[in-house]
Amino acid sequence: MKIAITGAGGQLGYDLKRVLIPMHEVIAWNKEQLDITNEQEVAQMLLAARPEVVIHSAAYTNVDKAEMESERAYEVNAMGALHIAKACEEIGAKLVYVSTDYVFDGTKGAPYTEADTPNPSNVYGHSKLLGEKFVSLSCSKHFIVRTSWLYGKHGTNFVTKVIEKALAGGPLTIVDDQWGSPTYCLDLAIFLRELIDTELYGLYHASNEGECSRYEFAQQILLAAGLSQVSLLPVLTSDCPPAPAVRPMYSAFAHQAIANNGLTPLRDWQSALHFFLQLDYYDPALLKKKV
Repeated sequence: MKIAITGAGGQLGYDLKRVLIPMHEVIAWNKEQLDITNEQEVAQMLLAARPEVVIHSAAYTNVDKAEMESERAYEVNAMGALHIAKACEEIGAKLVYVSTDYVFDGTKGAPYTEADTPNPSNVYGHSKLLGEKFVSLSCSKHFIVRTSWLYGKHGTNFVTKVIEKALAGGPLTIVDDQWGSPTYCLDLAIFLRELIDTELYGLYHASNEGECSRYEFAQQILLAAGLSQVSLLPVLTSDCPPAPAVRPMYSAFAHQAIANNGLTPLRDWQSALHFFLQLDYYDPALLKKKV
């Protein structure tokens, strides 16, 4: 298939290129090559390229900064999605819109399913939810894929930040009362590769199986990276300096749509993390020498 990727310079875009280029014709647009906030430019680019699938991973993702730059966040995450969706409908392309667990407020206390009602508590979540609505109303052949706690080989994320601080000698203080589902970008990209080969349109929650706290996630990061000797201290969110954006305290996912449609579930988060740190990114033996 001919597949266009927006946000190709990001960490998910990097892994999408890794898994799709060997099998498909891929057009990879970064933010300098395609301004998704410019409706005319989006229409012209997609009409000229005429991809069969568009994976829309471009987004404004700075959660705290979005509170101060709300207009920009909505311009990118909501209006950008609308522009992409309208163009996809015009050319008959399938559209994958990558969304977030932050569309939920985190008060359910159990894994969120696709049937749960969103209630975002920050600008980022609101802007992504509006993007979801625009996509569902404007493009008939759409997949909305919510994911969470992304990390990967390309870019800065929770995993790389924990390792960076550990290499500096620690100690690390990590919140132990925020729970979610980590997601390895490579695994998500492989899932999306399977999904776009279908016509099973609709809403999906896609993360690695299982859930953990940020503290437990950090424990496993240090263990897999050979840095378990670094001091790691659990703290409560209420004991930390307040952040501009409110985070959901519990946003783990259930994956009902993946199961109901007979699609391949992502592996468990521990296995994914160990694969990433031992084989795909860092050399634990090298890290041990640096500490």
